[in-house]
Amino acid sequence: MVETSYLNNPATKGDGEWPEKQRILLADMAIHLLQTALNPGCIENDKLKNNPHSILTISDQFLPNLGLKKATDKLYE
Repeated sequence: MVETSYLNNPATKGDGEWPEKQRILLADMAIHLLQTALNPGCIENDKLKNNPHSILTISDQFLPNLGLKKATDKLYE
């Protein structure tokens, strides 16, 4: 449902609706993190790194003074 809502949103970067589309994408990435955490068996480390990377990257545009995008580098050290 969230992913479909994102795909159906025609906004492009620079549009007035772009922040709303990014909020939908942020929700979708949060759901992916939840799925990674709840998946039976061992947690896949690559997914566990990629999920927060996406969340931090998207969040950086809403909180530009926190350096969230730069913080993603630490996930792969």
